[in-house]
Amino acid sequence: MIINLISDTVTKPSPAMLEAMIQAEVGDDVFKEDPSVNQLQEKAARLFGKEAALFCPSGTMTNQIAIKTHTVPLDEVICDEYSHIYQYETGGYSFNAGVAINLIKGEHGKITAPQVEAAIKPLYDWLPKSKLVVLENTCNKGGGSFYTLDEIRPIHELCKAKGLRHHLDGARLFNALVETGESTLEVGTLFDSISICLSKGLGAPVGSLLIGDADFIAEARRFRKVMGGGMRQAGFLAAAGIYALDHNIDRLKIDNDRAKILGEVLQDLPFIENIRPIKTNILIFDVLAPYTAASFLEKLNSFGILASPFGPQTVRFTLHLDISEEMLARVIELLESPKNW
Repeated sequence: MIINLISDTVTKPSPAMLEAMIQAEVGDDVFKEDPSVNQLQEKAARLFGKEAALFCPSGTMTNQIAIKTHTVPLDEVICDEYSHIYQYETGGYSFNAGVAINLIKGEHGKITAPQVEAAIKPLYDWLPKSKLVVLENTCNKGGGSFYTLDEIRPIHELCKAKGLRHHLDGARLFNALVETGESTLEVGTLFDSISICLSKGLGAPVGSLLIGDADFIAEARRFRKVMGGGMRQAGFLAAAGIYALDHNIDRLKIDNDRAKILGEVLQDLPFIENIRPIKTNILIFDVLAPYTAASFLEKLNSFGILASPFGPQTVRFTLHLDISEEMLARVIELLESPKNW
């Protein structure tokens, strides 16, 4: 039995999701003629109280399109130093949009309105123009940390007052919302654009959505095309996204709860330290010498457990819908057995 804790991106479609994909009505989405894509986009827009949405191959693409649509060259993006758009999107903000990035040192990937206000640059010829603030919810590198609506509102109000655009990288947003009980409609009021991922904890094989007002999405479609994201009979993939939104949101609480159970086990192990606060489905922790992240993961691999290195001594576990109760029990048994370590 292989237990894959590398990421929630490793999830595979369930039989019911596959059946929905097989039954999908399709057309040419570049001409806006794929009924399943249209249905998914309309569904996502309604979910957040926005006018329109755009189905894209990946969350990196939705984020990059958002940055490109909100900015012009020589602008800058303000975000936390842990942000996915900075850490894991190949410097795309520079390559695709020709903008600079202004990093804030937040707490576990979360920044505050006073920090954003202090980061806004004055209008001098020799400085980029502060234009866009990006939040990540939940923050991957921050260990699945999340913002509440009360934490977002002051940043939103500041952006309005200062004329800044506001984008949410909500790749794992639903992992946060099942914890807070807050609504997508409330989230929608606090951002100019929102990106959500369908292929992580929601279990779809491919795809993310960019959500915003009609004019924004119309321009975003042009950038999707130039980035090579104009898909044809994408409805087979969109059908998986519709299924994911209909059936797999509430169950994310299971993944979050299992991460916390596993975190309690890690706290009692003598070779583990510095477990980051466990808020959702991600656990980040350090291993003690003589282990390194590489040697610890090699040991786990010998037991059929796969996980991610996150630094020389740092490891990440990610819980998801393909990790069963039996698999969780097996991981705990192997970790707690002294003879294994």
